[in-house]
Amino acid sequence: MLETIAKRDRDLGTPASVSTQMINLTIDGHACRVPAGTSVMRAAAELGVNIPKLCATDSLDAFGSCRLCLVQIEGRRGYPASCTTPVEEGMVVCTENKKLHDLRRNVMELYISDHPLDCLTCPANGDCELQDMAGVVGLRGVRYGFDGANHLNDTTDTSNPYFAYDPSKCIVCSRCVRACEDIQGTFALTIDGKGFESRITAGQNDPFLESDCVSCGACVQACPTSSLMEKTVIMMGQPEHSVVTTCAYCGVGCGFKADMKGQEVVRMVPWKDGKANRGHACVKGRFAWGYATHKDRVLKPMIREQITDPWREVSWDDALTYAASRIRAIQQQYGRDSVGGITSSRCTNEETYLVQKLVRAAFGTNNVDTCARVCHSPTGYGLKTTLGESAGTQTFDSVMHTDVVILMGANPSAAHPVFASRLKRRLREGAKLIVIDPRRIELVDAPHIKADFHLPVRPGTNTALLTALAHVIATEGLINEAFVAERCETKAFEQWREFVSRPENSPEAMAETTGVDAQTVRGAARLFATGGNGSIYYGLGVTEHSQGSTTVMAIANLAMATGNIGREGVGVNPLRGQNNVQGSCDMGSFPHELPGYRHVSDDAVRHQFEQAWGVTLQPEPGLRIPNMFDAALDGSFKALYCQGEDIVQSDPNTQHVTAALSAMECIIVQDIFLNETAKYAHVFLPGSSFLEKDGTFTNAERRISRVRQVMEPKAGLADWEVTCALSNTLGYPMDYSHPAEIMDEIARLTPTFSGVSFARIDALGGSVQWPCNDDAPEGTPIMHINQFVRGKGKFVITQYVPTEERSTRRFPLLLTTGRILSQYNVGAQTRRTDNVVWHHEDVLEIHPHDAEDRGITSGDHVAIQSRSGETVLRAVITENVQPGVVYTTFHFPESGANVVTTDSSDWATNCPEYKVTAVQVRRVNQPSSWQNDWNRFTHLQENLLENRISTTAQPG
Repeated sequence: MLETIAKRDRDLGTPASVSTQMINLTIDGHACRVPAGTSVMRAAAELGVNIPKLCATDSLDAFGSCRLCLVQIEGRRGYPASCTTPVEEGMVVCTENKKLHDLRRNVMELYISDHPLDCLTCPANGDCELQDMAGVVGLRGVRYGFDGANHLNDTTDTSNPYFAYDPSKCIVCSRCVRACEDIQGTFALTIDGKGFESRITAGQNDPFLESDCVSCGACVQACPTSSLMEKTVIMMGQPEHSVVTTCAYCGVGCGFKADMKGQEVVRMVPWKDGKANRGHACVKGRFAWGYATHKDRVLKPMIREQITDPWREVSWDDALTYAASRIRAIQQQYGRDSVGGITSSRCTNEETYLVQKLVRAAFGTNNVDTCARVCHSPTGYGLKTTLGESAGTQTFDSVMHTDVVILMGANPSAAHPVFASRLKRRLREGAKLIVIDPRRIELVDAPHIKADFHLPVRPGTNTALLTALAHVIATEGLINEAFVAERCETKAFEQWREFVSRPENSPEAMAETTGVDAQTVRGAARLFATGGNGSIYYGLGVTEHSQGSTTVMAIANLAMATGNIGREGVGVNPLRGQNNVQGSCDMGSFPHELPGYRHVSDDAVRHQFEQAWGVTLQPEPGLRIPNMFDAALDGSFKALYCQGEDIVQSDPNTQHVTAALSAMECIIVQDIFLNETAKYAHVFLPGSSFLEKDGTFTNAERRISRVRQVMEPKAGLADWEVTCALSNTLGYPMDYSHPAEIMDEIARLTPTFSGVSFARIDALGGSVQWPCNDDAPEGTPIMHINQFVRGKGKFVITQYVPTEERSTRRFPLLLTTGRILSQYNVGAQTRRTDNVVWHHEDVLEIHPHDAEDRGITSGDHVAIQSRSGETVLRAVITENVQPGVVYTTFHFPESGANVVTTDSSDWATNCPEYKVTAVQVRRVNQPSSWQNDWNRFTHLQENLLENRISTTAQPG
């Protein structure tokens, strides 16, 4: 999808109508037939007639302020605006005559009389709707002159790092204001003043950077002039071509057009036809792509014998030969299973598939795992057990049909902001919201949105709370008996109903455990069970617990009991953290599963892969990530190939992780930056960003979307090529000429992907949701429609078992962790962009009561100590956390958030219990000992990198 840029995407003026009733009318002598509710403007556009417009756009409801789209309608007086006039049966419309032409030109003349005439030097020259419309109406001069009051010398606001606001170019069309309200839902912009004094303002006449603006870019995209303009376009000029690709940040999977000048990205524009984002974006995907060309990128392979040695730059051949020889030598000395690999949730499906294939076929072991282990592995286990498939059930569009939303353990405003904007829109339309979260997240009380119930559950007691909700539904006759009888296993359901109905599972009995008032629980349960279409969206606040898998099953139980599965507007919807965490699981990255979630012990499945790969595969599961660490410390696990993950910063109990890495003899890191894990590496293989490769990502709604290369790999090879080259060097041939061939192999071996190919994805408009096969050639937007994948849905008893990680006299507070809007995961990408303007350090949120007890004020440095370790952060006092709970993020390595978290984990999957760590907090005036050690070690590694030796020229 490469295209030359001449103008913006064609805009039909107003949104499409969803009515099934059809209306017949005539426009400029041509008969047409459109759905009722369609505007005259859109009807004309669909006929190929473009009525001039400025305030209208098909991404926003009609506004009717610019008066440029006037038309003449037979039998009506005056000249109505076509954007706000709906079609009627038999209507006869004239869109162009002398009177209309004169009226439009007069309107345009008024606009231009207070607009700078600097088109040749304006950054929007060639991409300006005002300029286009002046040409369309034939304006050749301004009769009014340019004397008197005007806005031509208004000061430009350049406070935002990514875009500028020049009020002198503003025509007060209100598109930016409406985009902020209707699309983003932040309500940060407004029109201040009346008449000539009208102007767009952010907040209370604040600079953009100091306002509530979240820098999603919707206002910039909506602006028809250069009043709101990306600074990259101002500096670089208009792009010359664009390539459609998929964002490499969170699990929403937004489609973008990379607007290019040669090999340089000028801007990333949300793709109007992107089915996951519908033309919207967030600050990360829209603006924070500069890391791809950051000076910190390591672009040449490097090797060293010991981690205290300087790095040596070598050729690709030398690096791969060295890596392969170390792997083989270690296996010869310590055995086949002494090595393993970790796949990346940031790389493509094709690249992830190759890494697990490398480990299984070339290494000869099932010691492969992925970062999903530490985030959503309980989702896979819990949903597979209850519903039969390890994935969410819906599309993101489905939320627009929901009536009641349970949002549990997720903060989409920060972690999945494009989905959050759609959710907010549905809530403004009248849907109800139940928030289950220890923190008062933004959606509890946001502009024009207020949750109907907030259940501030005590960290670690999710299962108890969900069982209490189920108790109300079961004992008050709110179960959807017909759905359960038809769709679910009877015996399992009856056992579940008896269990949840016990008095000890009532909201009153559970209140002391969960910390949530019983009447609040009862009210929320009744609302969900009786409020219409009920949907459940959850995040890492559900999975990253010792009972993460149990809680996921409890969520599925709740959905089945109320009949909220298998249609639009309902479902169980995990919000995946990284861009391809769903795909990494689909591709067989777990040590017990081959691609498609099929167990390695299944002889028939294993034989299929053995035939295709030409090797004998091991029938026993390999080591999980925590097992790899333990085995390293035991001396039996000696080498690791880690692609695109930073396990030192992201995994719990950092000191345990670094001790394990230090015990290994060969660590091969493949990444774009020398991250925390690479400090312990012996081989560094330069990675490629999403802009430098072809492939696919799979988002949280199972949507497989194309990733398209927009620039040549900076280091010479894309990640899939590096893995192939390493495998070939090890003696196992991987010969692919393009990632499309890898996907073809995946499709041949994976039933849910059997209909997937690059050609099929392109033919279906850029994406497809699996399962995509002979039964569903165009994909499966909604799962479990007529029956569950496993046949009958299975209710599972979810007995609450208290976590061993609980508050004590020594550690009286509970630490929980999360994310913030401007930063992403371990921050390797976003920390190398201007996003640090908003968030340049991790802080500790603490309730005023707990702060007062400890003599802490906002801005103080405080030590956070757990049984695993201690770190120091700056304190922020806020009532967003409840007493007894503290909160931080993990975006900056020097913060050491995971120095404090423990190795307590989910009983079924070993997903770490990040969300519950017992801690004590106290004021200090110096860094922790770990931070001092980190500073020294980081300084040493930076010196070793700066003093690296180039031993051979890099091949072109």
